[in-house]
Amino acid sequence: MRADVRGNSAPAEPVVRAMTMARAWILAALAACGAAAAPPSSNPAPDPALPQPAAPPTSTSTAPQPAAGSAPAAERRRQVDDSVAGVIDQPAPPWQVSQWFNSPPLTLAQLRGKVVLVRWFMGPSCPFCSATAPTLRALHERYADKGLAVIGMYHHKEETPLDPAQVGGWIKHFGYRFPVAIDKDWTTLRRWWLDGHDRSYTSVSFLIDKAGVVRRVHLGGTIASEGEDIDAITADVERLLAQ
Repeated sequence: MRADVRGNSAPAEPVVRAMTMARAWILAALAACGAAAAPPSSNPAPDPALPQPAAPPTSTSTAPQPAAGSAPAAERRRQVDDSVAGVIDQPAPPWQVSQWFNSPPLTLAQLRGKVVLVRWFMGPSCPFCSATAPTLRALHERYADKGLAVIGMYHHKEETPLDPAQVGGWIKHFGYRFPVAIDKDWTTLRRWWLDGHDRSYTSVSFLIDKAGVVRRVHLGGTIASEGEDIDAITADVERLLAQ
């Protein structure tokens, strides 16, 4: 019996169409699923229903402001006290010094009857000391024979240890012929001027009358050979010598 090939193939066309349509639906469904499963954006829109993280701080070029009531360190200044209260018109205390140059050891009591000018100084690295040296020499040369005793007090500020031989060299460098003593550890300077005060300078000068009383204080720095300072000092020297 011969097989009927046509009879067996006729009903396959609807099946093929059905399978083709099914395949198309499946592909469409898969495509739809693939679109839904795409990875989310790296910057998704925020969900307003959820709490949001705080924004990161913004960097600016503005310097931080100091707290209210505070001041920058550069604006803080030490409170200088150059008051001469308790010094002027008071007896000068005895000095306590060590080595002397250009003179045997002297005490203030030994100089009673003379007008005394005491000046603290250091080495040539001090511009005030170098600038004042000619003025001190001129006062000594002009008034020594009339009763003025100029006394130099060396106070050590160098980083190197105190060397009396070096001090002697500086005395020659300045051309001092009047008595000079070393105020070791600033003992007398502290007692006469620094203790209890924050002074502008340590190169201070005291003019003392014949009775040993302080009558003028030069606060330190330069005493120039000309100007108001030396004019006032000279006038007081002459007035005290005449008493």
